[in-house]
Amino acid sequence: MISVTKNQLALRNGQDKPEIWIAYKGMVYDVTASRLWRNGQHYEHWAGQDLTEELKDAPHNENVFDKFKPIGYLIS
Repeated sequence: MISVTKNQLALRNGQDKPEIWIAYKGMVYDVTASRLWRNGQHYEHWAGQDLTEELKDAPHNENVFDKFKPIGYLIS
């Protein structure tokens, strides 16, 4: 797995680069293939950032991340 900075993650927002990445609890996930993350947006959530705090407002739990293989670790 790779180490990903917040700046690198921010560039994978569905707009700046073709990859769409999100982070949750220190893990980075590639959600590019998910139809739910087209153009880097999933409802009111945006890709390219750490969504750990935002999950509590979601209608699902963290098991949703089981669908995606983690590609790296989010570092400071």
